[in-house]
Amino acid sequence: MAAGLFEGQYVWHPAADDRVLASVCVDVRAGRFLSARDALAETRGDHGLRAHRSLVLASEAADSDLVERWLAEEPGPEAALLWARVAVLRALRAADARDPRTEALERIALAACERAATADPADPTPWVAKLAMARLHRLRDQAPRGLLTAPSGPWRLFAHVLSLDPWHREAHHRFLACFFPRHGGSVTAAWDVAAFLGQRAPADSPLRLLPLVALVECYDPTQLLADRVWEQPQWTSTALAIHRNWLPTVAEYRFTPVLDLAYLAHALVMARREEEACAAFAAMGPYASRMPWCVFGDPAEQLSRARRACGLPVPTV
Repeated sequence: MAAGLFEGQYVWHPAADDRVLASVCVDVRAGRFLSARDALAETRGDHGLRAHRSLVLASEAADSDLVERWLAEEPGPEAALLWARVAVLRALRAADARDPRTEALERIALAACERAATADPADPTPWVAKLAMARLHRLRDQAPRGLLTAPSGPWRLFAHVLSLDPWHREAHHRFLACFFPRHGGSVTAAWDVAAFLGQRAPADSPLRLLPLVALVECYDPTQLLADRVWEQPQWTSTALAIHRNWLPTVAEYRFTPVLDLAYLAHALVMARREEEACAAFAAMGPYASRMPWCVFGDPAEQLSRARRACGLPVPTV
């Protein structure tokens, strides 16, 4: 799907150019769930779109009782899935805020994930939602062969998701997050897992971006020449390979993968490959995401700084 031209302002809405989803978000904020049911039912069999829509809708519904009403009035796979997404989001928010209700919310979320998985056994999304909570429990499954640091983690849960969808984008990102330093992991483990997962993915897969995601997560501005890391040959070649092999496939997506494009554009700008970065920004159109820009400062300012480096227009206000 073509993202559209940049017309002078950034669009930060997570629905991006999924117009169906953007319209449903309005209904969800108004307390209506019928359009959410239809939008999720339309995604059956399209795991990437289902993950995207359910995650965005959960963020819209988490602060209301909409999903509880939906589940009571019209139970079904879509209601169960959004309930799982909302319950997990509430549990993660509580854990991050050190809320005393965290343990109870985690139990509710796990039960919601089990219910959604039972309602649609072929759908990996409930298991991905469950994987999102794995960072809270520090699961210690033994790592498979091929990793230098052999970090323990939720490998069995991840393997089950891969049995349903071997290249599930969100599952890989959720799994990698378990090894981030801010979640109790380490820099070496995050890089090791990112390299392992990225190298096994097809050359034209967005999962090739995982090492660049880990690089942002492990960024330490106190280190000498921290901003020059992206110029090292291994990272520059990684970004250029993604530009060459994955970026041309974005036009075929049903929605613009803004976050993936942002990581690619950022890496290319940091590597001083502005010409290639321009192509990533063109694919993004006006749509913007907080990551990875917020790691380096105000996201709007950092995004504008990167676009200026490429000679591209930025918002005037």
